[in-house]
Amino acid sequence: MGGFFYGKYSKEQVEQANQVDLEQLLCRNGEQLIRSGRDKRLASDHSVTIRGNRWYDHATGEGGFSLRFVRRHYGLSFGDAMQMLTEENGQSPLPYIHDKPKEPAKEFVLPPANDSMRRMYGYLVGYRKIDPDVLSAFVKKKLIYEDKPYHNAVFVGLDENGVPRHAHKRSTVSMGKQFRLNVEGSNPAYSFHWDGINRSLYVFEAPVDLLSYISLNLEGWQQNSYVSLCGVGSQAMLKQLELHPELQEVFLCLDNDQAGQTASERLAAQLEKMRKTIYRLVPQMKDWSDDLREEISVQQEGGLSLGF
Repeated sequence: MGGFFYGKYSKEQVEQANQVDLEQLLCRNGEQLIRSGRDKRLASDHSVTIRGNRWYDHATGEGGFSLRFVRRHYGLSFGDAMQMLTEENGQSPLPYIHDKPKEPAKEFVLPPANDSMRRMYGYLVGYRKIDPDVLSAFVKKKLIYEDKPYHNAVFVGLDENGVPRHAHKRSTVSMGKQFRLNVEGSNPAYSFHWDGINRSLYVFEAPVDLLSYISLNLEGWQQNSYVSLCGVGSQAMLKQLELHPELQEVFLCLDNDQAGQTASERLAAQLEKMRKTIYRLVPQMKDWSDDLREEISVQQEGGLSLGF
């Protein structure tokens, strides 16, 4: 007789453990969660998103339900994880996801636009040092604007028919607490991007890094294609390659940290199967935004540059 062996636990108990609401479990254990559209991200690891009893690690491509998450996140054995999830240790009952009413799918709606873009320009050009002509080119195509009443910078992703399908909001305060999140209902396959006319696609984690890289490499930039993953998932990159089969060279421009390196290796493995030519471009600092601000600072001081 085949099937899985669960030791002293029944199949029904394992299925019930997988229904535990991970958001409630993590909050009970003192974990901080950050809202990201309809999902939550771990404050300790932004590549991991949580929704109800499901989780997904955008850096490694792994995901699943509550039991696997608890084993992975807390380093527990199968038995110890089951004890945590089935209240065997005497803790108060954990909520199950089927106890909560299902939320209806949110319709994607762009945030309302502000009457001016002064705050957005001030933040992106003044603080982030984005080239003003580059920013204006994106604004002209209605890919970036300032919302109201909060004056966030909104980075819009259009589908193949020019219809907005994705929006990423970033606060425009240069001091204090900042935030960035995707608007609810956004389709991750259509995140912020620029369509060029040549064979090259440049892939970034965040919209600001995309704009920063262009600002550092202005010559002929409009001929290239660029896409921000708004994270490290591959959906937006793959959608651009599907819509534009002429794109044969892919430049992976993710952050210069372990998460960026891990994600780049995963994306490169996908691209190899598609027979694409792959390049890895690594910022000298953590990301391209840091590189740009350092370059501008050095130029203003009249010193040596980073070598761009």
